[in-house]
Amino acid sequence: MYRAQCMCPATQGPCNTSKPSMLDFVNKAKWDAWKSLGSVSQEEARQQYVDLISSLVGTEAPAVAAQPTGSTKGFQTLLVSTEDNITTIRLNRPEKKNAITVEMYNELIEALDLAGKDDSVITVITGSGDYYCSGNDLNNFTKIPEGGVEKLAKESGELLRRYVKVYIDFPKPLIGVINGPAVGVSVTLLGLFDVVYATEKATFHTPFSQLGQSPEGCSSYLFPKIMGAAKASEMLLFNKKLTAAQACEVGLVTEVFPESSFQSEVWTRLKAYAKLPRNSLALSKQLIRVVEKEKLHAVNDAEVERLVERWLSDECMQAIMSFFQAKSKL
Repeated sequence: MYRAQCMCPATQGPCNTSKPSMLDFVNKAKWDAWKSLGSVSQEEARQQYVDLISSLVGTEAPAVAAQPTGSTKGFQTLLVSTEDNITTIRLNRPEKKNAITVEMYNELIEALDLAGKDDSVITVITGSGDYYCSGNDLNNFTKIPEGGVEKLAKESGELLRRYVKVYIDFPKPLIGVINGPAVGVSVTLLGLFDVVYATEKATFHTPFSQLGQSPEGCSSYLFPKIMGAAKASEMLLFNKKLTAAQACEVGLVTEVFPESSFQSEVWTRLKAYAKLPRNSLALSKQLIRVVEKEKLHAVNDAEVERLVERWLSDECMQAIMSFFQAKSKL
């Protein structure tokens, strides 16, 4: 939604330059975005964006998380408990398909930090309700701080950097129990898990280019290593949604279970894992992961830097607006 300054000398007023050729995809997208704004200034355009998203999310029912009964620590968006040497972190916004808010990002960082230091043998992340996680909550796009969109992008980038870092450095076996559809960052992080079990009804979707954004969670490095460059490109560049069976075939998922027996089979297996010697598992994981750690931190930094650039780009703003407008018509 910002003015395409690389195309036209002015930053406000109607676009009076000639339309780029059909093959000049990026500048054509910027030209179309500017043309659609007429004589609206940058600040007015930004406000239109915020108003649009606010109007869309404002019609949704407020999220009400279940009370964290039995948790080792009270969280607003998570259920965290330790039993049978297993610390379980459960995303707990089922009414919002476990979409991740800024608060949930911060609580996940804290919960993982605590789990890494407690006496449990393994740590499990799963979701409440029908979804594992639907990606970022739309409200994250509407809470513009006093410093404007640039400050929001910078703060969001730093939060994402810290969040991914916790997974890279997590000292114990980390197991994903994917109980339903997974979208966005909840998918890209799976390369940092040690084992991923999924129900047959789970799907895996990373619609970054559709929203004018780019991959995170070290997926730009790990996905090609896990599944090969061609399959990774289908997911990360061209938004291909994988079924659980397909995700297992390419190595993103360890094993797929029938929905009817998913919970019982998986938890029987997890309880067996939790009886193994804790220090042996932790030290073995270090041997497996230590070679890549420095590289993964560098990839995380590079991905965050690129995402902040994308969030502030004309193309990203226009893509997000178009996506939300189309969704509002459904």
